Amino acid sequence: MAVLSAEEQERVVHAISLAENKTSGEIRVVVENIVGDVEPIAKARQYFEELEMHKTVLRSGVLIYLAVADHQFAIIGDVGIDQRVQHGFWESTTEKMVSFFRNGDYVNGLIEGIHEAGNQLQHFFPRKEDDINELPNDIYFGKH
Repeated sequence: MAVLSAEEQERVVHAISLAENKTSGEIRVVVENIVGDVEPIAKARQYFEELEMHKTVLRSGVLIYLAVADHQFAIIGDVGIDQRVQHGFWESTTEKMVSFFRNGDYVNGLIEGIHEAGNQLQHFFPRKEDDINELPNDIYFGKH
């Protein structure tokens, strides 16, 4: 059984494109069924490295990790973001996503999180005319 249908995947990828039109930040989404025996934040960090998200010019990558069957997720940003934002920067994004996830609406939760991340990043990393898309916008499906 697919975690997200083809139509749902298209909606999430489209949301990433729209969010990245506002910012030079790069947003990636990783979805899998189970997080396993590690914390979701640790799994997010693992995928962040595996997907080489730390190689963006401004170090402005954001990874949203979701383990659907385990009902767990995490949002992490690269050091370029962490150096410029206040502590608790991702809390409003997390709260908006949780309201959808509690109802089992993973697609709209992801889309809301992506839009919110784009809006937040726009203030610190505005899109420039010569901005290039450094990372793919497609959803990465984890191993579990």
